[in-house]
Amino acid sequence: MVPLTIPILRLLSDGEFHSGETLARNLKVSRSSIWNALQAANAFGVLIYKVRGRGYQMPTPLEWYEDQKIVAHLGSQAEKISLHIQDVVDSTNSQQLKLVALPNVHGRCLIAEIQTNGRGRRGRPWQGVLGGSLSFSIIWQFNMGVAQLSGLSLAVGVALARALRELGLLGIQLKWPNDLLHNFHKLGGVLIELQGEALGPSSTVVGIGLNYRLNALVKNKIDQAVSDLASVKPDIAPRNQVIGVVLRHLTSVLAEFEQKGFGAFRQEWQELHAYQDKPVGLRMPDGSEIFGIVRNVSEEGALILETVSGERRFGSGEISLRSNFNTTATMRA
Repeated sequence: MVPLTIPILRLLSDGEFHSGETLARNLKVSRSSIWNALQAANAFGVLIYKVRGRGYQMPTPLEWYEDQKIVAHLGSQAEKISLHIQDVVDSTNSQQLKLVALPNVHGRCLIAEIQTNGRGRRGRPWQGVLGGSLSFSIIWQFNMGVAQLSGLSLAVGVALARALRELGLLGIQLKWPNDLLHNFHKLGGVLIELQGEALGPSSTVVGIGLNYRLNALVKNKIDQAVSDLASVKPDIAPRNQVIGVVLRHLTSVLAEFEQKGFGAFRQEWQELHAYQDKPVGLRMPDGSEIFGIVRNVSEEGALILETVSGERRFGSGEISLRSNFNTTATMRA
């Protein structure tokens, strides 16, 4: 992104027309620099009108992150979080991983207006929209080993579902091991990266991406069925409120997870699982596929699948789950 892009968009956030000459004078740059910077804005899903004789206008003004507005929704969890807001980063997870081993970073939350290289699970790119996505990562340190953190991504999914339920979004579901869904369309995902010893202590970076309000151009770039919070609930709360409520539930769940493990969330997670008792296919790291019906998850968060050869358990790893409705006939035979 061109360095000028964000300052220009902040000036346009009042929804009024601003001439290129006025913008250039305010920012002490040339009019051609203004034009180039706004071309970069289009690449991040921001629509800008240009009208001869009137100038530039942002038809849908952006809501920018403000730490005090976020803190107002953290409640009793506010003291556990240190907020850091940046306009542009490559990846919030990548930036947090550089700090995770340092002292006094527990609860550090990095929020980005836009990521230039956002990433999801299995190395897939995460498509974000300036003003239309929620992208943040929090560092959380546990007094337990990495081996005891299995099921953490599922517990985080429960936290997200609880937060969105509080915000009035109905029909939210989860997909093993780390996706948030509505009507089988992806709303967001979780990316957890770990550092530490088998016996502890350990540090995690919990990355979360949520689709807040995506335009058609961005949706068409994504190679799977997606939705956004504004589609589920047109009068969705402001972004600052949404991220504050999510962080409040997230920190509460992380603290409880350390005390009780995933077992404390297992039943709630199963009730939210979009594929519970449904036929699915699992694509394994070597490219092979295993078919069966989802029956449960274990106390450690492993998926329990009923297959033609009996019940099997699968940890998340690099496994990909997808629906497979043809399996029903196979399992009944």
